[in-house]
Amino acid sequence: MYIGKGDSTGQFCIDGIPLPVVTECHDLGITITHDLSHSSHISDIIFKTHQRANLIHRCFVSRNPKLLVRAFVTYVRPLLEYNALFGLPIQKHDISITLDEQVQRRFTKRLQGYSGCSYENRLQLLNLQTLEIRRIWFDLIWCYRIVFGTVRVIPDQCRPRGPVVGK
Repeated sequence: MYIGKGDSTGQFCIDGIPLPVVTECHDLGITITHDLSHSSHISDIIFKTHQRANLIHRCFVSRNPKLLVRAFVTYVRPLLEYNALFGLPIQKHDISITLDEQVQRRFTKRLQGYSGCSYENRLQLLNLQTLEIRRIWFDLIWCYRIVFGTVRVIPDQCRPRGPVVGK
């Protein structure tokens, strides 16, 4: 996979065997595209989480909202939060849609007795947080870890390349 804005016209080979050219690859549950866009990764995650949320509603015989929410928190939310720092929506159309929040919104609306409530009321009644709040919480935890040194950050790799101003 060639990463960059330019067009790669060269063919890469290993032992004389040409390698196939791909525009995206999957590694450790993350989709990486040639232009480093997160849209493909986000849409894959949203598709999987909608499938799992629907599966919970179809497969559980009990309609107890607390049981169904616990299944959602156990089986669906980890998919939405896995590598949350990588999958942060940075493009305008990804941010405005907030598809991951729609998964939770739709799931809670389908719970028996909660369809008439607003999303905020449903979350309060079910003792859940918005996924946006959880993302902010994860960001704050990472900032804390970086500031207080529990995460190893190598300063030389974080400096911008080029001349240093002020020396």
